[in-house]
Amino acid sequence: MEKHEILKNIKKEALENHVPILQDISLDFILLILKLAKPNKILEIGTAVGYSAIQFSKYLDGENPKIKTIEKNETMYNKAVENIKAMELENKIEVIHDDAINYLKALDESDTYDVIFIDAAKGQYLVFLEEATRLVKNKGIIIADNVYFKGRVLSDYNEHKYRTATNRLREYIKIVKEDKRYDTTIFDIGDGVSVSFVNK
Repeated sequence: MEKHEILKNIKKEALENHVPILQDISLDFILLILKLAKPNKILEIGTAVGYSAIQFSKYLDGENPKIKTIEKNETMYNKAVENIKAMELENKIEVIHDDAINYLKALDESDTYDVIFIDAAKGQYLVFLEEATRLVKNKGIIIADNVYFKGRVLSDYNEHKYRTATNRLREYIKIVKEDKRYDTTIFDIGDGVSVSFVNK
């Protein structure tokens, strides 16, 4: 099977099984950023079935390019490994089966990345931002998807079920917009995409 057919099937299966993957409009926008940034190393927080990492790999640049992507859920992790193998990208994409917070905190600051992409547990975005800031290269980029959390962040949402995650995402946006380390634009694309250029 051709690579584009395999990728199409990965997307189709993910959508059929209600696996959260990047919306087409958000993906296209992020790929444009990667095309311009030409990253050599990308860190992804939240692999799901590997769809975004596979797409991102098209725009890796330089010697020994690498994407490291972290997934806590064992079923998702296994599926991601299978999909990445089917696309013959094992040499470019490394899937880590671990809790993202534990794994990130254990990474040494000598292990830095050009781009860090956050698309995992919404209630943990503040922790992810802290670790991403530590691990991104100076002048690197932190991208976060779903910062509007299906519109809750922009509304007066205060129901108990998602209150903590909603408030933390509001705080995430406030920090990246006000802290001088970040030059941030929040784009009204998909469910909200935050792009922060980091100046250490």
